[in-house]
Amino acid sequence: MSVKLSTAALARMPAGIGVPNYRRSQLSAGIMHFGVGNFHRAHQAVYLDDLFGAGRDHDWALVGAGVKDFDVVMREKLAEQDWLTTVVEQEAHATTVHVTGAMIDFVKPFDVAATLEMLSRPNIRIVSLTVTEGGYYISPATQRFDATHPDIVADGRRIEAPKTAFGLIVAGLKRRRAAGVAPFTVMSCDNIPGNGHVCENAVAGVAEHADPELARWIRANVAFPNSMVDRITPATTDRERSILRDRWGLEDNWPVFCEEFRQWVIEDRFPAGRPALETVGVTFTSDVAPYELMKIRILNGGHAAIAYPAGLLDIHFVHEAMEDAQIRTFLNTLTKREIMSVVPPPPQIDLEAYRLKVAERFANPKIGDTIARLCLDGSNRQPKFILPTVVGRLKTGASIRGLALVSAMWCRYCYGETESGKTIPPNDPSWDRLQAAAKPARRDPTAFLAMRDIFGELADTPAYVGAFSNALSKLWAQGVRATLDDYLSERL
Repeated sequence: MSVKLSTAALARMPAGIGVPNYRRSQLSAGIMHFGVGNFHRAHQAVYLDDLFGAGRDHDWALVGAGVKDFDVVMREKLAEQDWLTTVVEQEAHATTVHVTGAMIDFVKPFDVAATLEMLSRPNIRIVSLTVTEGGYYISPATQRFDATHPDIVADGRRIEAPKTAFGLIVAGLKRRRAAGVAPFTVMSCDNIPGNGHVCENAVAGVAEHADPELARWIRANVAFPNSMVDRITPATTDRERSILRDRWGLEDNWPVFCEEFRQWVIEDRFPAGRPALETVGVTFTSDVAPYELMKIRILNGGHAAIAYPAGLLDIHFVHEAMEDAQIRTFLNTLTKREIMSVVPPPPQIDLEAYRLKVAERFANPKIGDTIARLCLDGSNRQPKFILPTVVGRLKTGASIRGLALVSAMWCRYCYGETESGKTIPPNDPSWDRLQAAAKPARRDPTAFLAMRDIFGELADTPAYVGAFSNALSKLWAQGVRATLDDYLSERL
């Protein structure tokens, strides 16, 4: 007989499941978070749960918020279990299950009045976000904020009734300023280089349309610390719900399955105060850039390197891709041959040890991370995780054959058909556009590079155009296996 997760059920949890050792009734809100997805609940919420469990900072509990239809569903599911989440940490040798209680409320999405009221409260001293790499209105080619995007312009013009997270933040800051309440810190927790700067540009960009003087005030008075976040957290499906129910006797509407490893590096810039997260493993530093560059290029770039060949070869799980000797060798060779040379190591970090740890994490058979998830949203991820490394290599005159091959495999994937002839379902917000470019690229590879908002100046760089075209032509002529073999034997 399974137990349904709720506050009342915490006193009768099945054996082996950890529960909060603090009184949630004594928590008070200090952080409002936009984007209550799996990653947030496996990362920031877990660190805070650890902190509260250590008897620290109970005035920094989380209040959820959202602006998407997804957030409506998440709120409904979490409300049924009193905002609790079951986190299942899986490693090859062990599994740990514990219930976290750091979230104490969730403002109803699309309720502008309630959201702004919460943002106006003096006790809300941090507003954090996980809205995905594609949620910051960044031009893929320039990696700069697009102030002309219709959503941004519209929010600026109706700042008292905004629809984006950034518009709501601006409206909340405007109210606090008028009331003489100190501004909250805005903390991005997304995988974007310089995510604090990117977030600042989005918030100030909305404010520019509403009131340029307010935009100047925001830039002068609101802190936007940069951060690097890391934990592999797959999407939740009925598979995970069933495992938790059948193996552990607990029913959770939306449990989170993840790896044991986690990392969080944050620029220590919180004028309104912050929780003492350094006591539970968070690294605070004056410069996050080396850490995020390492993670984005080696881990996120590595994900792309295994995702597209695996997707084209009908491999379903990430650990299965790592069990494939050729794909695993491609990852290791590409990382050592082309990626690591343009990654300056952060303080006290051994890049080779980091690379080996990343490969070990990818190979974890219990995570159940899918290749489809890694292939998702390539139009936003390639310009952040792969193409900057290409630019760095080209500046030194070094080879970019393997990196070009990764993007060529992405193009081949966007054709919409695996090598066995199976249809690849739409897997990008711009899927129709990507397919429209990938189809003619079978005969003319430059048709894909013509998406200059993605490839930028690389589309005009002979060395890159040649490497990409050669790789894509080989993929179509001889297939993934032979093309990978050519690269590994240095014939490509």
